[in-house]
Parts: sequence; structure tokens; C-alpha cells
Amino acid sequence: MDQGQGMFLGYILERVQEDKVEEAKGLFFESFQKLSAGHFTQEDMIRLVPKAMALLKPECIEEVMAIMNQFAAGLNQ
Repeated sequence: MDQGQGMFLGYILERVQEDKVEEAKGLFFESFQKLSAGHFTQEDMIRLVPKAMALLKPECIEEVMAIMNQFAAGLNQ
């Protein structure tokens, strides 16, 4: 995991429901591994978003969704 991924993970984990932290770590570690290997696709992002949103504190969903949408837009470039 690079520094940017670590910062992003920290940001996400602060907004995850307390009992879902380990699940979120696993979800994002898997995604970061694919990203680092150059195998993370738009399809992966489509599968990641609903899983990630289900782990978040309700009051943080909109904020995190906006950031993930920005990231997804970058995948298309």
C-alpha cells in the first residue's frame, strides 16, 4: 500500500461503523492490491461502492460517495 492509499484508508476507516472496521480493511486492501497490480477496473469499482457504503456510518455516506465518485472518474482516464 502506498502513502496515498494509506491516507485514503485512514479517511475511510474514520467513517466506518465501529463493528465493521475489519471488514472495511479487507475490502480496501483487496482493492488496493488490484490497483497496484494494474488490474483494478471500472467493474471492480462498481462492485466496491455498494459494499463500502454498507459499512459506513449513515451520516458519512454522502461525503464518502462524493470522494469515491471522483476516484471512479479518474479510472476512466
